Amino acid sequence: MHHRLSYDDVKRAADRVSGHVRPVTVTRDDSGVWLALEHMQHTGSFKARGAHNFLAAHREAGTLPEAGVTIASGGNAGLACAWAARRQGVRATVFLPENAPHVKVAKLRGYGADVRLVGTEYAAALAACRDFERTTGALASHAYDHPLIAAGAGTLLDEIRRQIPGLDTVVVAVGGGGLFAGVATAARHHGVRTVAVEPENCRALHAALEAGRVVDVAVDSVAADALGARRVSRTALAVAREADVRSVLVPDSAIVRARQGLWDERRLAVEHAAAAALAAVEASGPYVPSEGETVAVVVCGANTDPSDLVQR
Repeated sequence: MHHRLSYDDVKRAADRVSGHVRPVTVTRDDSGVWLALEHMQHTGSFKARGAHNFLAAHREAGTLPEAGVTIASGGNAGLACAWAARRQGVRATVFLPENAPHVKVAKLRGYGADVRLVGTEYAAALAACRDFERTTGALASHAYDHPLIAAGAGTLLDEIRRQIPGLDTVVVAVGGGGLFAGVATAARHHGVRTVAVEPENCRALHAALEAGRVVDVAVDSVAADALGARRVSRTALAVAREADVRSVLVPDSAIVRARQGLWDERRLAVEHAAAAALAAVEASGPYVPSEGETVAVVVCGANTDPSDLVQR
């Protein structure tokens, strides 16, 4: 589904999520770069914004079915979907492989989701989810490739700009491209540059820009649990071509270092995806801000096992 995302989409999303999501907190790092602490969002990631916007828009349109919403995801998208469904008073049916981490299953059930464990691979859970959608009429929610989801994520940019006057550049990690597409669309409207950051071995957007079309990539990174999309959305590629975007790659070693640094210096426990964006602007990173450039890095998620941070 390809939809030309506009700033109007983001503005409408902002009206819908206002009062339902936590406004992002920003803080200045020692290096002078600003950090947008979106990992403190409901459900532990930015995805709460898109999920709420998606369901609220369907409720407005009268297209929220009796059977509720369904998704196949044990990750941040599944959590956000379950949370938003509970907020809207509708059922969320979430499909996962049987070997999904217990902590994720417990968290989903904590949000009131009906969790169905199917097969041992994501593909089986996805097939069961599609089947459920067909037989019950439940609304299929998307992890990232949907204009309402991307527009919801884009609401972050105006919140950041309100707190950081003179913002020049926003730095975001890219997985499937929902956060990137929304944020870059809003950024372009304001003349703000977007730096799109991917792990060296999870480069769906970078590869698509090089090839001039969406292509499949191999996925192998410490951040793959959140950034491991095999292909970027067509919407994200379109936005990357027309906005002021720099696409950069960071090695896993830099991601691990940035994540550890956030813990050691600030006691922030974040997922590798969130640290990837910061790794791009740290010493010897691929994006070097120019003199006087005002840069904000989106720290996008906290759904991580923090045990590896504290084994010192």
